[in-house]
Amino acid sequence: MHMTSGLLILPVLIPLLTAVGCLLGRRWRGVQRVLGVIGAVALLVTSVGLLREVWVHGIQSAQMGNWPAPFGITLVADVFSAVMVLVAAIIHFAITIYSLGTMDMRREAYGYYTLLNILLMGVCGAFLTGDLFNLYVWFEVLLIASFVLMALGGERAQMEGAFKYVTLNLLSSALFLAAVGILYGAVGTLNLADLAERMPQVASPGVVTTIAMLFLVAFGIKAATFPLFFWLPASYHTPPVAVSAVFAGLLTKVGVYALIRVFTLLFVHDTGYTHTIILWISALTMITGVLGAVSQNEFRRILSFHIISQIGYMTLGLGLLTPLGIAGSVFYIFHHIIVKTNLFLVSGVVQRLRGTFELKPLGGLYRLYPVLGILFLIPALSLAGLPPLSGFFAKFALVKAGLAVEENIVVGVALFVGLITLLSMMKIWGEAFWKEPDGEPVEGNPPLRHVWLLTLPIMLLAAITLTIGLMPEPFFEVATRAAEQLLDPREYIDAVLRGRP
Repeated sequence: MHMTSGLLILPVLIPLLTAVGCLLGRRWRGVQRVLGVIGAVALLVTSVGLLREVWVHGIQSAQMGNWPAPFGITLVADVFSAVMVLVAAIIHFAITIYSLGTMDMRREAYGYYTLLNILLMGVCGAFLTGDLFNLYVWFEVLLIASFVLMALGGERAQMEGAFKYVTLNLLSSALFLAAVGILYGAVGTLNLADLAERMPQVASPGVVTTIAMLFLVAFGIKAATFPLFFWLPASYHTPPVAVSAVFAGLLTKVGVYALIRVFTLLFVHDTGYTHTIILWISALTMITGVLGAVSQNEFRRILSFHIISQIGYMTLGLGLLTPLGIAGSVFYIFHHIIVKTNLFLVSGVVQRLRGTFELKPLGGLYRLYPVLGILFLIPALSLAGLPPLSGFFAKFALVKAGLAVEENIVVGVALFVGLITLLSMMKIWGEAFWKEPDGEPVEGNPPLRHVWLLTLPIMLLAAITLTIGLMPEPFFEVATRAAEQLLDPREYIDAVLRGRP
């Protein structure tokens, strides 16, 4: 094993050990909670160390079982994957703390913390794996854990949402596996670095393009791009808020990560065809998502449709395939994960205070809870792209990249969608926070005894959003370096096949 293999394996190992510990302590609610928090903190510390290692010493790789690449199981961390692991760890910590104040005893008794950690194991495994078959395996780990989390509790709306969710994702997995099989038949390897070296030697470019389209559909379903997104708004608003928030923050981004990885490393033989399709899919994803959001009147449904429109921005930079475009996509991903998770957490506090996610019965929240109003405005305005918040710089980079290659129509779509996003965020603000309530305010639940457990993660994520917005330079430097490594894969290939960081 490479000397840094310990750091590489820990983001997978820590959630696994935490899940096992929570399973063994399933009879004791307090034990599960303590182990959940310890595991979340350990993952966060490890992910910071991994990013530092990659930043200082270059791309890190490890061969499990000492089987040399491309024959064994390879783990790889470049700047992009290390950043994704770190953001996942931040979200995991925030969701774990939030769950302490919101998750009911029944779900905790049935293994909520175990499932949450298995989900994080799958997410981190997908970000760090160095071959396509193991990417498929980690996707399946994700799917199983997320399906059970979505159905946990057995409420009718949950079960309906869970069946839609799992059916479409199983279809995606079947397409993914078919694409993997065809690719292996054509090239004879599934190691990503080995594939990157061998792909230019494939005799028939048409076969490679066909395989690329299969991967685009498979990952497009998982990322919820147009026209494959319809499972998401039908399911993400059904489970408890903590589950919705972790799904909204992380799950579709694994699909986006996979798209960016394979369409910068492997499928670059005919970018005029493949990446132009990605560019226009991005534009259509932005439009359909935001129009869906405007038509809704339920807090989490609006946010669910916004996930779709924001996915369009993330794949826009990939479609442009320029250094600034890819850097903009990477920047947009980590900005959006923080912001979107936070908005779902705020929606959960609103529901706890008033007993509903519907906007019409709400009102007066800013007068009664001004801090909550401010904590909503920070991620909401960032999502819309207002300066000086993180979303402004993410959109600015993508717009600048689009104008540089004269993709003016797509840039116009991105700007238009930003305005409509602001409109729908103001709709939530006007209905839930600003207007006077009809009659006396309705209390949903008893007064929050552990209100700090709910507001602490919201304040943490809001502080990160403000920090990215007020000091964007270091974050954009990270995104730029990630883009450089993605667009020039020689360092990645050397780190895996020749063991040189």
